[in-house]
Amino acid sequence: MYDLKELEAFASVIRSGSLTASARDLNLPKSTLSRRIRQLETSLGQSLLRRESNRLIPTEAGHVFYRYCHEILALASRGQEALDELREQISGELTLRAHGAFSRGWFTRQVESFMSEHPGIRVVLQTQVTAPTQAQSEGICLWLGEMEDCGMRQELLGSLTQGIYGQPEYLARRGRPEHPQALGAHAWVDLLGTSGDGVVLQHPREGVYPLSPPASYLKVDQLTLQGDAIARGRGLGLMPHWLADLRAQAHPGTLELCLPEWHGPALPIWLVYPHGHLPRRTRAFISYLRKSVPVAWNSRWVEAIAV
Repeated sequence: MYDLKELEAFASVIRSGSLTASARDLNLPKSTLSRRIRQLETSLGQSLLRRESNRLIPTEAGHVFYRYCHEILALASRGQEALDELREQISGELTLRAHGAFSRGWFTRQVESFMSEHPGIRVVLQTQVTAPTQAQSEGICLWLGEMEDCGMRQELLGSLTQGIYGQPEYLARRGRPEHPQALGAHAWVDLLGTSGDGVVLQHPREGVYPLSPPASYLKVDQLTLQGDAIARGRGLGLMPHWLADLRAQAHPGTLELCLPEWHGPALPIWLVYPHGHLPRRTRAFISYLRKSVPVAWNSRWVEAIAV
């Protein structure tokens, strides 16, 4: 096994070409530095350096060994950094951004729980209104929906399938549709831009149905606002099952699933974060979030669509 101090002495002399300069850089007596290099040469059984015009230059063996010496020292440095990091607390400022569907409720509970486990963490939590871009490469983003390559890591956490929901009193008054063809007789609550070109509904036995929803009675730009409008009886709308279930838990009896065997397109859920080495607090939160993914993000709704 090589002595790291001897390797460090050899690598320094290779870079500087001088015992005097390297002794100064390493804050060592010149005699100590010279002794370490002799000991390394003795253990290897070959000369690594030779003097030429007042400089120390590597021999052929020195050239070969330096490449491995450099890798050994770099690996040892990374190992020490990893061990040092383990002694550190998970602390500092963490920037988080979340799609509006997650900006309150489930995601904020995960953030608060993580902060309770790590009191040294400070969080900046922002709502992400458009798909992440490389210009927003700081921190972590939880995004719902399709997105293109943004120059960051895009980790698929799951997906949310969708169904058509209405308020029970509205459905009792206007009638419960038995087939997607009947949706044209109902008011429609739409997210801006999501239904204008039509929506493909899927059924495990009947296949697909291209739905052209009626002109939207009300258009909103957030899933929570859409859920509020549907729950107030403003019309029917396409909602993620998971979000509708959460709303039903908080406000029982306000939403009813129509056409329960027909499902809208699945919405992918992405965890987006920078490439490269991440601070420990960032890696810790990513790991925490992975372990907290709800079962419903890969639930029977997803299985039903795949049939």
